[in-house]
Amino acid sequence: MRDTKESRLLLVLLVVVAFALITMDIRGGENSPLDRPRQAAQSAFGPVENAVSGVVDPVGNAVDAVRDSGDRSSTISRLQRENAALKQQLGSKDITRNRAQELDKLLKTAGAGQYAIKGAQVIAIGAAQGFSWTVTIDAGSRDGLTRDMTVINGDGLVGRVTTVGPSTATVLLANDPDFTVGTRLESSMELGFATGQGDRPMRVQLLNGKAAVHKGDRLVTFGSEAGKPFVPGVPVGTIVGVDPSGGNLTKTLLVQPFVGFTRLDVVGVVVVGPRTDPRDSVLPAKPTPSPKPKPKKAPASPKAPASPGSTPTGGALPPADPTESPTSGRG
Repeated sequence: MRDTKESRLLLVLLVVVAFALITMDIRGGENSPLDRPRQAAQSAFGPVENAVSGVVDPVGNAVDAVRDSGDRSSTISRLQRENAALKQQLGSKDITRNRAQELDKLLKTAGAGQYAIKGAQVIAIGAAQGFSWTVTIDAGSRDGLTRDMTVINGDGLVGRVTTVGPSTATVLLANDPDFTVGTRLESSMELGFATGQGDRPMRVQLLNGKAAVHKGDRLVTFGSEAGKPFVPGVPVGTIVGVDPSGGNLTKTLLVQPFVGFTRLDVVGVVVVGPRTDPRDSVLPAKPTPSPKPKPKKAPASPKAPASPGSTPTGGALPPADPTESPTSGRG
C-alpha cells in the first residue's frame, strides 16, 4: 500500500474502530456484543492452535530440558557430595569409637600399674626411619618426653623412646631384633631377658635353666634403674614354646607378645614410673577353664541265668562240707 492521505486516513479509522470495540467489550462484560463472534472465532481457530501447540511443545520441552539440565546436574552433584560426606562421617565415627576403646584400655592399664603417661598417636611407621621396627608418635620434648622412656598401650609393652624432637618422637618396638628387655615370670618370679624377632615370637633367655615353666605362663617387665628405659610390671607376653635346657645354665622360651605391632594407634609414654613394683597386678585375670564333662558310664550288660550245679558266676561248686560222711557202698 502506498503512503497516501487516503491510506493514513483509513489506518486512523481502523484504530478508532478497534478502540471502540475494545471499549464496548470491556463495558459489556458477559453481555458483550462481541462475545458470540469471539466464541465463533475460538471454535474455528481452536483446533489450529492445538495442532500448532502439539508441533511446538516438544521443541519447547526440549528447550526447557536443556535449560533445567544444569540445575539437575548441580543437584546430582550436590547429592553425591552429601553422600560422600555422610560415608566419611560414618567412617570417622568408627575410627573415633575404636580410638575411644583403645584409650579406655590404655588408661586402665596405666591405672593398674600406677604409671603417669602422656598419650600419643602413631603417625608413621618403619619406612620413614629405615628398616628397623619403629614408629613415630605425635608427642615430643614439648610434651615432656625424653629418650629411654617406656611406651605402652592397653595390651602391654610397645617399646621405648629412642629419639625425641620438639613435637614428635621415634619409638623402637619390642619386636625389633635390637630390642632387649628384662623380664620376670608370673608367680615364680624367675628372671630373664627378652629379645625381639620381628614377626616371630620373642626369644627369652631364662637365667635359671632348671626353672619349671609351662606354655601359657606370662611375663612382665622386670624394670630398670630409675625406671629407664623400662618401668616394672608391664605385660610382655605369653609363653608359647619351651626349649629344653639340656644341662645348660639358661633355658630358652618363645613368648608371643600381647601387643599387635602392626595395628598400633593410641599409645602412652610413661613419664613417671610407679612408686612400688606392681608385680603381676597389671596382667589381666586368667580366664577360668570350663569344667570338663564327666564321661558317661556304659550300661551294665544283663546277667545270664545260673545253670544247675554251678555258682551264679558260672564257676565250679564249692567243696563239700568235711563234716558230712561220704556216701559209700559199705553196709
